[in-house]
Amino acid sequence: MQGVVGRDVELETAQELARHAALNALAAAVQAVGDLDRVRIVQMLVFVASTPDFGEQSKVANAASELLIEVLGENGRHARTAIGVAGLPLNSPVEIQVICTAV
Repeated sequence: MQGVVGRDVELETAQELARHAALNALAAAVQAVGDLDRVRIVQMLVFVASTPDFGEQSKVANAASELLIEVLGENGRHARTAIGVAGLPLNSPVEIQVICTAV
C-alpha cells in the first residue's frame, strides 16, 4: 500500500500494515537464527509517514509491538520508538526496523 497516514491511510489500516511489517521482520530473524524459539526482540523503531496533525504514531506502533509479544511472549518485549515522518521510500505508510538477538 502507498500513502500518508491521516490523509490517504486510516489508522486501522496503518496498524494492519505495521503488523505485516513486524511479521516480515520476524520472518527475517527466524531465517537468520534458524528457529522462532531462538529470537528475542531488543528494540523496534517504527516510522509512520503521516500528516503534520496526525499524532497517533504510537497507536500504529502498538499494533506491531502487541503482535511480537503475542508470538514470542517475553522474548517479544522490547524498547520502542515511534516517529512520524514526512515520507518513506516507495511512498510506504509504515516502515519498521527491528533489532533482535538469538537466545
